[in-house]
Amino acid sequence: MSNHEAFIFTPITTVLEEAVSASYVINDGVETYPLSEYIIHSLFLKMTGFQEQKMKCIAWEMATYDYGYRRTLLKNEDKLAEYSSYKDKSAIYKRLNELIKSVKASYDVNHLSKQQWIDESVEAIKKIFSNSVLVTWTQRKYDYFVHDFKVGEGQILTNSTKMFQPKAQVSASVEVVLESQYEELYRNRNRLAHNALSYQENLPSLKSLQKEDDTSRNYFIWFFILVLIDRIFMELFKLYLKELEENDF
Repeated sequence: MSNHEAFIFTPITTVLEEAVSASYVINDGVETYPLSEYIIHSLFLKMTGFQEQKMKCIAWEMATYDYGYRRTLLKNEDKLAEYSSYKDKSAIYKRLNELIKSVKASYDVNHLSKQQWIDESVEAIKKIFSNSVLVTWTQRKYDYFVHDFKVGEGQILTNSTKMFQPKAQVSASVEVVLESQYEELYRNRNRLAHNALSYQENLPSLKSLQKEDDTSRNYFIWFFILVLIDRIFMELFKLYLKELEENDF
């Protein structure tokens, strides 16, 4: 197994586990609350960075095995930037599905264990943060995630080109729309990565705050989305390698 492949198959949950382990030395007193923003922001950026690097590794490995995709990647036909936006990740998702289909004609994304991946990603977040001091700082958001957060399999892997169901097609009764949540996740990633909050004062606006609920700026939902995307790409890349080996490509 190459270094790239070893990293690709390292779950992003290891980043969360390391953070929770490091936080055991912190008590849950009110004096620790000023730490919360720094720690959660650092953890969030570390996770987004981890996933960006994994996307690059997957793209490079795909280009190693498939010369057609190598040309696509080197010419940057998909206009990949930091491998962080939903557009970038969707482009890699689409190309990976195409490569799987090229070695297994019967492959159908609808036959994948979508609900299982969702459920296991949710449970991973719950298990990692259970009894952690990181939860006490944002207890209400965590309680919502544990007791009320739900995502149906219809919102993911709609077909071989769309990783998430387009937000315009999601029923108005659905409380959490993954594509919209990812867009907000990405905006937050950019604000933190470029330290935009240091000069963009009074954000979010009072009008925005009035509209917020327990799904708004909920880091546990964002962590879940990153974990779910990680699981999707690990499973698809594993399937691709398996088909390559079995078909002697």
